[in-house]
Amino acid sequence: MDKPENEDEDEVNLINAEFESMVEGLSLDESTPNTYLDELDQWEKVDRFTPPELPKKSIIQDVKDARKAFLKWIKNSNNQNPEDGASI
Repeated sequence: MDKPENEDEDEVNLINAEFESMVEGLSLDESTPNTYLDELDQWEKVDRFTPPELPKKSIIQDVKDARKAFLKWIKNSNNQNPEDGASI
């Protein structure tokens, strides 16, 4: 039950023809102006969070604001509006 040599050659030729038909439409030159990593870098730059700039305060203004917050906390003895952050 040996296969004749012609039949083996036919199978090889058939396999080669199928392979060539699959690869025929492919292009080896798939160069693009940028790569996938370039696209990732660009996405990170676009979607990066930039915090708002806070106005600069002097030390005196910081002390005044702290004093004001402390007095607000002291005067809130009956715990009104606890969600405003003025209670411990």
